Amino acid sequence: HTQGSGKSLSMVFLVRKMRTLEHLKRYKIVAVTDRTDLERQLRETARLSGETVRPTDSDRRSRESSTALTQRILSETTPDIVFAMLQKYQDVDRQQKSDEKIAMTIVRKEKKPGKDEPVVEKAVTFEERICFEEFPVLNESDEILVLVDEAHRSHTRSLHRNLRRALPNAAIIGFTGTPILSKEKTETREIFGDFIDKYLLQDAELDGATVPILYEGRTADGLVKDAPSLDKLFDDMFRTYSEEELAIIKAKYGTEGDVLEAPLLIEQKAKDMLRHYVGVVLPEGFKAQVVATSRRAALVYREKLLAARDELVIDLEGIPAATLALPDHEIELLDQQTSFLVRAYTRLPLIRALDVAVVISGNHNDPESWWDWSNKEKQDEYTSRFKRKLATEGTEKTDPLALIVVNNMLLTGFDAPIEQVMYLDRKVLAHDLLQAIARVNRTYGQKKCGYVVDYIGVAQHLHDALKDYDQEDTRGALIDINVELPKLIDRRNRAVAVFTERGISNLQNEVEACVELLGDLKIRAEFINKLRMFYETLNILEHRPEVHNDVFRDAKLLGFINKVAANLYRDPALNLLGVAEKVKALIDAHISARGVDPKIPPTTITDADFEKVLQGQNGSRPRAAQMQHAARYHIIGFSNQNPAFARKMSEKLEEILKRFKDDWDALERELRKFIDELR
Repeated sequence: HTQGSGKSLSMVFLVRKMRTLEHLKRYKIVAVTDRTDLERQLRETARLSGETVRPTDSDRRSRESSTALTQRILSETTPDIVFAMLQKYQDVDRQQKSDEKIAMTIVRKEKKPGKDEPVVEKAVTFEERICFEEFPVLNESDEILVLVDEAHRSHTRSLHRNLRRALPNAAIIGFTGTPILSKEKTETREIFGDFIDKYLLQDAELDGATVPILYEGRTADGLVKDAPSLDKLFDDMFRTYSEEELAIIKAKYGTEGDVLEAPLLIEQKAKDMLRHYVGVVLPEGFKAQVVATSRRAALVYREKLLAARDELVIDLEGIPAATLALPDHEIELLDQQTSFLVRAYTRLPLIRALDVAVVISGNHNDPESWWDWSNKEKQDEYTSRFKRKLATEGTEKTDPLALIVVNNMLLTGFDAPIEQVMYLDRKVLAHDLLQAIARVNRTYGQKKCGYVVDYIGVAQHLHDALKDYDQEDTRGALIDINVELPKLIDRRNRAVAVFTERGISNLQNEVEACVELLGDLKIRAEFINKLRMFYETLNILEHRPEVHNDVFRDAKLLGFINKVAANLYRDPALNLLGVAEKVKALIDAHISARGVDPKIPPTTITDADFEKVLQGQNGSRPRAAQMQHAARYHIIGFSNQNPAFARKMSEKLEEILKRFKDDWDALERELRKFIDELR
């Protein structure tokens, strides 16, 4: 199963299905996990099946050890669900050293003189003999199903033998989160047999179970790998300083770890992150995670992000009223910074309320000021707030906590679908990288993609990491955002071609002809589909400087054509529900500038302004078209209450349209009489 695509739900649905089949409903289900957070997640999910989940609170109140309790529950014949962590028992005297070794990776840290914060130096891989508790035969029933979670990681050969000894006749199914290292996949297949089913990254994206993850390298000069690039980083970030000042800074911040913790560097990155967040992510109501190089850096990031927020609020409050009142086409001519501020101004109350939290591990030597961020109860509070809907005020369902900053925590097993972007400013080890970026692939509302914005240069690390996986498993794991640009142009061209391929070459001057063309239901459906796809890709890329003005021009023009058609044909599909807020705001501003209020629905024949709308049309033909579609819309409205009358009036309308086809003056007169009758 691809991460985030519902592996635990698959387990639950399997159990629920088994309970509906006579010959399987008596089975005991044993779920084997290797992490307490996964066990908690699976427990919460399993409650959906209405099952008794063991061990219960009552079980835990017994005086038995963890080992004895698990053995007793497994030996019972009751058809319940049992959670077991077979490799983590506390009766040390009975533990056996296996002959098996597993590779483990740790990060070696080295304290620098005068510093209380350890600095990551390098990862060290070594082999360590694993320990497990040898179980006796507990239950020989063949009505037991064992579901092994994260089977590629948690279920070694020795543990498998132990489980087989305890439950010799049980059926065992392993579930894994893909992708799996090629070496682990081979061993997993040898233990469990061949795959029953594989649900890969691309499967999940095609089904809509996850969203694609787009990669954006934000600061090429921030990639610190060696001395030359370190100098380049200094020169870029501190170019306003004199050579003497620069030498002092280099002496103070002499290593990569120090550079990445430097407040001035973090300040620049924090400003860029906040701008990206406000321009790209906040308009859709999503949230962000920042991964810092150290715990200390995480705390500095919070300080600098809040400072960047306050600075942005001051800038927004200082925009002249005349600038805010500019029409849409003049806003396009403003410099990039001013244009950004004008568009962000509508969200000033939310920007002013934005909050930032830190979640880091604790150390007994930590300063007291760090405790709020490493305290478990506080961390649970922050993560709970982070998962709520973004709003200016905090309630049980909403919260302004928009960004959460971490170092090592929340990179695996943390499920917050509202998170759309991960800002990476830390080198994440290869085997953790794919899991970390999967934090942003969960579906939520109108989320069409997740973003990984790279400030440290993880792309090469990911490229190297993918070599250890089967290509089939990792295809589409991370997509460079630049590959979306040709797709945007192609989708724009396809939407425009709905009209140009049917003889309308100048859309700007032939809006009426475009709208008339959309009277054909088949052409209208084609247009709606292609316009939605164009807008979906534009929403992903609208912040990129590579997107030229002609793309925005066509997006606005097509949106205007769509709105005029929606007002005429009264087709709900033309309302384009679900179009992202950033694009919708862009289109609505253009529609308003052309004298149409995008928020006012089409007039009906009973509206006092209906005659005014008709008089605003240029000629009998467009007036007749307005009356025709308004009448049809009115008939549909009362068809359920009076179907016989609706059928009669619908037939009469079609007869009028047929009789006076192409005689627009006569058709207008007859439709006026018909509408008076309908009223």
